Amino acid sequence: MLSSTKIKSVDFYRKIPRDLTEASLSGAGLSIIAALAMMFLFGMELNNYLTVTTSTAVIVDRSTDGDFLRIDFNISFPSLSCEFASVDVSDVLGTFRDIVPNLSQNRLNITKTIRKFSIDKDLRPTGSEFHSVPALHFIKHGEEVDEGSVDSSIRLTAANFDSYTHQYPILAVNFYAPWCYWSKRLMLHLIFYIDSCIDHELCFFFFFLSFFLLSHYFLFFQKPSWENAAKMIKERYDPELDGRILLGKVDCTEEIELCKRNHIQAYPSIRIFRKGSDISLDPLSTDLGSYNYTIRLIGFVIDDHGHHDHESYYGDRDTESLVKTMEGLVAPIPVEGSQKLALEDKHNNTAGAAKRPAPLTGGCRIEGYVRVKKVPGNLIISARSVAHSFDTTQMNMSHVISHLSFGRKISPHVLSDVKRMIPYLGGSHDRLNGRSFINHRELGANVTIEHYLQIVKTEVMMRKHFGEISLLEEYEYTAHSSLSHSVYIPAAKFHIELSPMQVVVSENPKSFSHFITNVCAIIGGVFTVAGILDSILHNTIRLIKKVELGKNF
Repeated sequence: MLSSTKIKSVDFYRKIPRDLTEASLSGAGLSIIAALAMMFLFGMELNNYLTVTTSTAVIVDRSTDGDFLRIDFNISFPSLSCEFASVDVSDVLGTFRDIVPNLSQNRLNITKTIRKFSIDKDLRPTGSEFHSVPALHFIKHGEEVDEGSVDSSIRLTAANFDSYTHQYPILAVNFYAPWCYWSKRLMLHLIFYIDSCIDHELCFFFFFLSFFLLSHYFLFFQKPSWENAAKMIKERYDPELDGRILLGKVDCTEEIELCKRNHIQAYPSIRIFRKGSDISLDPLSTDLGSYNYTIRLIGFVIDDHGHHDHESYYGDRDTESLVKTMEGLVAPIPVEGSQKLALEDKHNNTAGAAKRPAPLTGGCRIEGYVRVKKVPGNLIISARSVAHSFDTTQMNMSHVISHLSFGRKISPHVLSDVKRMIPYLGGSHDRLNGRSFINHRELGANVTIEHYLQIVKTEVMMRKHFGEISLLEEYEYTAHSSLSHSVYIPAAKFHIELSPMQVVVSENPKSFSHFITNVCAIIGGVFTVAGILDSILHNTIRLIKKVELGKNF
């Protein structure tokens, strides 16, 4: 067996009795300095071990075919009505998505991800969420021919508008523009007839000629659906004897201020005025002037916060549908000139389906998200309708971007953790937030506001416990904006271009063994260096003392 004496023989650190050692003031000073140096260097090494280091690389985008990019946005348009606001997405692959209703059925409708709220010119909300109602079919305009066209509807102007709206319990007003194709179909439908056609080539010639003449008002028969409906309503409900309903019209090219006052942005727009107001009233008793009305609105959306919408007609525009709807409006009103009117649309589901509220003010805040393919494309917000025309000279696409970002949302907690590792991350993922793009009409009318966005994807690979790797995706972009004249309807366009390269930020792992080795090197190195310095200092002091005493070396 090994004795304790043999074991002690391998001791590297033999001890000298304390009585044989001598302490010095210089040695004490060096010991204090060495201890402080050890503590300082140990703290630096520990901080370096706990600090996360990263490496950055630029590689080709690793997105697979079929990946989609999420775009979140919140944009306010002070002069674009929610009634016609359209959000469209297109890309270079030919994908076109319409994100609002009332458009052709062969487009993908994803209205569940988009919300619209009416706002005023100061961006203040004026109501609850605006719910668009999709058109179930193409609006019918009728095919009857009336050679004896007579203005049966009352021409309304700014001078007589208020008096007529307050005079009749129901006043249906057609706001139109003579140049508008849809207004022509409603007001003056032009049909060119060819009595005989022997040669087929001659038929085609007359066919195309008829369309040319159609647009220039030559060789036409007048087919006024609105006037026919007004004539039939006037015959059935005489304005002087009955006095419950009247149909009128407003030429918005002449009565510009009147149309602006009623927030008309598309033609034709048919509004229903009840005793001077086209606002959908609250179902409870509402005092309007000197009359008390008990209104029960069937098929209307009433905001429970006291906000209301305009009462508009969106049904078919042929004579039969117009007359049927007007009769449904007037039916609940008693013939007697009673001041208390019980307006209940219980017997006419068609009329109720054809009506829906239009926004009270001319602005709209659009918020939500869309998913697009990761290819160059466009996000376009404009006014759109399959049965209306727009006066581009009066349209203003000024907007304020409250939020615009790409990719999945990152929680603030996760983002703060990542920023401790990569401080610059997230600095450009919302570059346009809070910026306003206002058209002050210096460039004239029909101005489109375009934004060119170049997007770069950043992947952050973070290491968790037990060797797990967490992948975080962040999209940052640069933006350049400009104003330009538009050939068609002005819009707010966001041109999106994704970079084919991506940035990969990886966290570099630290070895604990490397940390321990460095700590040992620090302690041993400082102790050794301090011992060498102490020996040099001690011998130097002894030498000086000998010289002073006159002793030889």
